[in-house]
Amino acid sequence: MRIRCFTRCTTIISLGLWACLSAGTGYAQPTQAAQPTEAAAMPWREASTPAEQALDAAAFQGLDAALSSQLTDVQSAVVVLRGRVVYRYYRDGEPDKLRDTQSASKSALSALLGTAIAQGRIASVDQRVVDLVPEWAPLNTDPRTATITLRHLLTLTAGFALDGGPRTRSGTAAPLPVREAWARPLAAEPGQTFAYDNSVTPLLVAVLEKATGMPLADYARQQLVGPLGFAEPNYRDSIVHLRTLDMAKLGQLYLQRGQWGGKPLVPEAFVDASVQAQNAGGPPLGLSYGYLWWVAPGKAPRPTFMASGFGGQFIWVYPPLDLVVATTSTVSSESGRRGQALQWIRNHLFAAAQRRVAADPK
Repeated sequence: MRIRCFTRCTTIISLGLWACLSAGTGYAQPTQAAQPTEAAAMPWREASTPAEQALDAAAFQGLDAALSSQLTDVQSAVVVLRGRVVYRYYRDGEPDKLRDTQSASKSALSALLGTAIAQGRIASVDQRVVDLVPEWAPLNTDPRTATITLRHLLTLTAGFALDGGPRTRSGTAAPLPVREAWARPLAAEPGQTFAYDNSVTPLLVAVLEKATGMPLADYARQQLVGPLGFAEPNYRDSIVHLRTLDMAKLGQLYLQRGQWGGKPLVPEAFVDASVQAQNAGGPPLGLSYGYLWWVAPGKAPRPTFMASGFGGQFIWVYPPLDLVVATTSTVSSESGRRGQALQWIRNHLFAAAQRRVAADPK
């Protein structure tokens, strides 16, 4: 199965939307008292009081109708506000269904690499890849490959040559097998040029499995799936299938700077670096890039950041409102071009979340 992200049309839609949402342009801003401070991201909690549920229903009234009758590409949505699920939508009525996250899988992989660094299984993001996987060294005679580090893979700046075709430009090129991926010629010095290279994902999976000495699924179960209470994921090639709720939990984990239940799951410094612009990024989304997370334009201390996948699979995190939105959509080029998940966030969800905060600003 191919890892895919956005087509050119969706890139154009996305740029305006993310810039708008990250800056709050075009929306009535909540009062200063209603805006959580940088350190005030509220931790995940499962329970809601009857009073909270009533306020949720009032604030998010009408969102179901928009999805059901107008934005039919969107298959599911989970909204988390101040650490609590305030809205859910499942077109098929199946909240426990594992859903195709497409390239949003990259951001989940980033979290696992961060935990491996915290455990000392990987020295740092600046460790050379050939030190982690020595058997790759003879596969590529270009001496520059010996300088490629984990950081270069995480930021999609390893420098490997891409074919330049339309599938590469749109982020839909199929990943190569690991040995072929590493054997490719280099087109740029490592660390110099961003290129959306789907073959980096299997390389990173191989690095993680070598460093931890266990299959990806087993390590993920220990470090994220169990502690976060995920349903057991389904792994298909380089793509992970998750519940929409679990996509939202991953976003909440990063909003909480790697903390869950009072314990650090991913190092805070790694999380912070992951969701800050490490480079200017580029196609297919046209935004800055961190460690396998896209980063929207915006002011410090924390920008809007997101995981994204072809066709409308999102984990969108907006720190000023302590807000996480997870969506899944039909996996197709047509869904990607229409950008209905983005329209829903912009035209319906964002204003509803602001109303909900204003109704209960404490």
